[in-house]
Amino acid sequence: MNTRKTARTAVKVPARAAGKTASRASAHAKPRTVAQGATLVKQARAAAPLVKAAAKPATRKATPAAKRKAQAQPMLKLVASPAPARVPARSGKRVPTPEPVQDKVRIFQIYYRPEQRQYLEPAFEPYNNEGDNSPLLEFNVFRKLMHSELLRGAGLWGALSWKFKEKTGLSGEQLLQIIAAHPGHDVYYCNPFPELEAVYHNLWLQGEPSHPNFLILCRDFFQAAGLDESAFTQLVPSSHFAASNYFVATPAFWQGYIAFISDVIARAERSMSATAKAMIYSAAADRKAMHAGASYMPFIVERLFGVYLSHAQGQYKTHKFTCDQQEAKLNVHLRLLRQMKDVAISSKSLWLATCWANYRNVYMQQLHGADWCKRYLRDITPVQVKF
Repeated sequence: MNTRKTARTAVKVPARAAGKTASRASAHAKPRTVAQGATLVKQARAAAPLVKAAAKPATRKATPAAKRKAQAQPMLKLVASPAPARVPARSGKRVPTPEPVQDKVRIFQIYYRPEQRQYLEPAFEPYNNEGDNSPLLEFNVFRKLMHSELLRGAGLWGALSWKFKEKTGLSGEQLLQIIAAHPGHDVYYCNPFPELEAVYHNLWLQGEPSHPNFLILCRDFFQAAGLDESAFTQLVPSSHFAASNYFVATPAFWQGYIAFISDVIARAERSMSATAKAMIYSAAADRKAMHAGASYMPFIVERLFGVYLSHAQGQYKTHKFTCDQQEAKLNVHLRLLRQMKDVAISSKSLWLATCWANYRNVYMQQLHGADWCKRYLRDITPVQVKF
């Protein structure tokens, strides 16, 4: 269709009318008469859509009476409408959804001498334990912290040694990320020595080669405290191995754990003989001087963590995280031994547990030699096994 403009209103010309009249720019255009032009306009108006264009009001000179009437009308006050809120331009990046406010995680790192501060993790809070000579070491720090104002508002807390990164290979920031990635648990723990899970029935038997007469003193301690001595013969799965007091937990867990351990120690001290008590608090446990002359008690207490988990079975939601750097050091034999032991426990297969023990004995002989095996192998291999 051709379009002609009349009084600022677009008028569509029908195709038939346009076919009879060519463009003025055409070289063969024939001159039109006034009557023909009027006819085309009528046809165009008849074919136009039935939409009335807004007619421009005619301007007329106002009369004196009209002026007086306009002046008498009250002036309307124009109120500007509020400007619409400005919508920021989209950058293409996803705007993160605000996370719900959670209780703070507070992890302290214990040091005993000024030169140890250089090994502390920036993500942890330094805890100066200089001058504290308690033989319970970390456990005494736990008790002090639980009754301090430092834990106000904390939903999870822990107190780790200054050797945490050296033993686990994890930074403080990595531990916080692990906790954030697995929310909703009551306790987060690890075992920085995964090779022990492969070659020992449990951590009580593991202590014998490291601390002289460890099992004899532990049996005296268990009897005096009224604990179940079957813990020494139990095959413990790798998922329950935990060492070095490396755990972070809720205040409710800490309250139950500290109360349990304190009660066990009090019962043992009341019932043990003076000789046994003196021996447990002696520095004979640290014959290699690797633990600043520590007594047997902190090594017993750290192993009671697993005993408490069994005692409060089903009461807490637990999460064991792995130390990947330490896991990468395991050779193929250690991996197979750990897997074999776990399968024996899950299937309660005495035959497979015996196969694991034989395989373990051969490995230990290759690792430590005949003299070591002659001295320790019998003590760390119970005759009867409890699943």
